[in-house]
Amino acid sequence: MKIIVIGAGAWGTALAVSAARNPAGHHVVLWARDGAQAQAMDRARENARYLPGIPLPRELAVRGGDVASLLEAAPQADLLIVATPVAGLRPTLELLRDTRVPIGWLCKGFEPAQDPAAPRPFGLLPHEIQAQIAPGLQAGSLSGPSFAQEVARGQPTALVAASRYAPVRHAMVEAFHGPTLRVYGNEDLIGVEVGGAVKNVLAIATGLADGLNLGLNARAALITRGLAEIARLGAALGAHAETFMGLSGLGDLVLTATGDLSRNRRVGLLLAEGKSLQDAVQSLGHVAEGVYSARTVLQRARHLGVDMPITECVVGLLDGELKPVEAVAALMGRDPKGELL
Repeated sequence: MKIIVIGAGAWGTALAVSAARNPAGHHVVLWARDGAQAQAMDRARENARYLPGIPLPRELAVRGGDVASLLEAAPQADLLIVATPVAGLRPTLELLRDTRVPIGWLCKGFEPAQDPAAPRPFGLLPHEIQAQIAPGLQAGSLSGPSFAQEVARGQPTALVAASRYAPVRHAMVEAFHGPTLRVYGNEDLIGVEVGGAVKNVLAIATGLADGLNLGLNARAALITRGLAEIARLGAALGAHAETFMGLSGLGDLVLTATGDLSRNRRVGLLLAEGKSLQDAVQSLGHVAEGVYSARTVLQRARHLGVDMPITECVVGLLDGELKPVEAVAALMGRDPKGELL
């Protein structure tokens, strides 16, 4: 296969490395927006900024900077992978709107609301962005419990390729399924995207609880009730309930909420230490998506009338309206209710 990965952050680089090592012998191009960064990566055969210590295989070509060359190469590919943050998905899809090549995106989250005073005062999921600006594309999401470093090192990982279109699912499976990376197909694009969007917010809450030494009981309760919040929002948006017991639901939530490589969990730990949000984010050196998506998740939930108390407390904490101990007290002080979702 001919595969172009657009975006040379940690996750885009890791998947490009994995695909280039695939025994199927794919031809893989990693395209960076910054031409100077692409040249530096190509010379050093390493993404020193986002994935230091991981050598780029010789089979992986690194290009970048020239959008015209990307648009010229795109129609010749068998699969395009957009590895930008959610904020970069809209302009990237606008560039690719006329292509007939299957497209998959890696981003997780809701786009920020364009205008809080507008009739639609909430942000969109990636598939909603695509439907709005490039409805003719056959596209989907590659998601699931995965840290970029482990994928790039060839450690065992399982992902889910979600799309309404069978050719898109098949293309992503063929591109990335291999000896160390299993890829499962799923038609429920909405459910996969909701799981990927909300788990980052819940990981902040779990990191906070661990940082406050609330114990393993509290961690288990947060993960379980957090999964209920994901499922409620997903159901309101039209997702399938069983998706949330899979890789992009329970799997991604457990990894992000408990894994030491999780930037979102780290934010919660630092806030529990008394660090300001600004200091916590700056100390990471990379984006923690939950910090930026928490408010957009809550906006969408409120618009749909979905109760998400853990998410509300995380937003209150990030906005400085709640202190860590107050957030815990707010959750524990809620009235009793049945366990049903």
